[in-house]
Amino acid sequence: MPDKSAKDIDRRDLILASIATVGAAVAVNAGAANGQDAATPPANPPSGTVYTGDVIEGKKVVSALDVNDLEPGKKHLLYFQGVEMPTGQHWYVSVTVAKGARPGKRGVLTSGVHGDEMSSVHTVQTVMNQLDPAQLSGTVMAVTDVSRPALESMQRRWPNQGRGIDLIDMNREWPGNENGVTAPNRHAGLLFNRLLRPNADFAIDFHTGTTGFEVTAFNIGGMDVPEVKAMMDLYPVGQIFDNHVYPGVLHNAFMDVGIPSFTPEIGAARVLDPEMISLFVEGTMNVLKLHGIVAGPMGRTGKDVTVFVGNSAFPILATAGGIVEHLVKLNDKVEAGQKVAIQRDSFGEVVAEYTSGVAGEITGQRSDAMSEPGNPLVFILFNKPEPEDVQVYPE
Repeated sequence: MPDKSAKDIDRRDLILASIATVGAAVAVNAGAANGQDAATPPANPPSGTVYTGDVIEGKKVVSALDVNDLEPGKKHLLYFQGVEMPTGQHWYVSVTVAKGARPGKRGVLTSGVHGDEMSSVHTVQTVMNQLDPAQLSGTVMAVTDVSRPALESMQRRWPNQGRGIDLIDMNREWPGNENGVTAPNRHAGLLFNRLLRPNADFAIDFHTGTTGFEVTAFNIGGMDVPEVKAMMDLYPVGQIFDNHVYPGVLHNAFMDVGIPSFTPEIGAARVLDPEMISLFVEGTMNVLKLHGIVAGPMGRTGKDVTVFVGNSAFPILATAGGIVEHLVKLNDKVEAGQKVAIQRDSFGEVVAEYTSGVAGEITGQRSDAMSEPGNPLVFILFNKPEPEDVQVYPE
C-alpha cells in the first residue's frame, strides 16, 4: 500500500542519494578492474534462462528466467536467486509458472513485497491453483514472496543490515539497481531485470493494508490508461483509487517500461480474509480471460456491484495519544464536517474528536485501538476536481 509522497524526502533518502551519486562517479573513474564497476548490470540484461546448478527441495534455481524456454502444458516450480545475505548466502524467491499448451499473452502476478500482507499471497496462490496449463493459451507467472526477509518475521519492511538495523520499505525501491547501495534495492533490480520485466505483457502487484491499519477491497491504478482501466473494471470490488501514486512502487515500475499494471488492496494485514480474497480471485480470473489466457465466460465484474471511484485520499491524523473509537465503518459514505472518530485518554475522558474534511467513502481505518499523535486514523476516498491538487494515498 503506497505510503509516502515524492515530496517527503527524509534524511536517509538524502544520504542514500549522495552515496549513489558518489558511487556512480567512482565506478566510472575506476575502470574495468574495479569490483563495483564489474558488478554494474548491463543496459540489457542477459536474455534466456540461466540455471545456477543448485537445487532446493527438489526445485531448480535460476538467476534469470525466460518463460519461453520452459516446456509448454506444464506447471513449473522454481527458485529465483536474489540478493546475497550478510553471510554470502542468497535470498531466494518462489516462482510458479503455468506455461500454457498454446502461445499467448504473459501475465505476472506478484505478492509479498510487504512481509505482513497475507491475503495478497493467498490470492495469488489460489489463482495459480485454479490454472490448468494444458488448457491455457499463454503463460502466468507468480512470485509470492518478493521480500523474503520481511515475510520471515511477517513485518512490513525489509530488515536491512547495512548501517545497523534499518527497516526499508521495498515498495519504494522499484525498479531497483543491481549495483545499488542497499540489499533491498539490489534485490529489486535483480528481480525486475531478470525475472519480472522480461516475462510480462501485463502485471498485477497484490497488497493489503499495513499492520495496525485496515483497508477496504479496492484497486489502485491510472484509469486514464485504457489497458489498466479495462483490467480494474473486471473486479467485483466497491472502490477504485484512480491515481498513479508516485515513483518507487512496483506497479509503476512496470508502467514506466510500457507494461500495463495496477495494485489490488485486500483488507487487513497479517490475516486471511476469505471473503475479500474470493473477490480478487474472481477478478483476476476475469483479467486472464480478458487477455485470452483462460477460456470461458466472465465472472462478476465491477458492473455487478456499486463502485465508488475517487482520485484522492483524505488523511485524518491523530492529534493526541489514547484509545480510538471509530464512529463509521469501512465503505461508509461520509460528508464534510461529519464526526468519524473520537479518542479517550487513560481516564476515559475525550481528548480529541475527528471530522471529515471532504465528502467521500471510508477506505481505511486504524485497527490498532491505541494511537499516538501523528498516526493515520482514517483515510477517505474522494474526488478533487483539479488534477494538480490530487493527493496520493499515504500509509
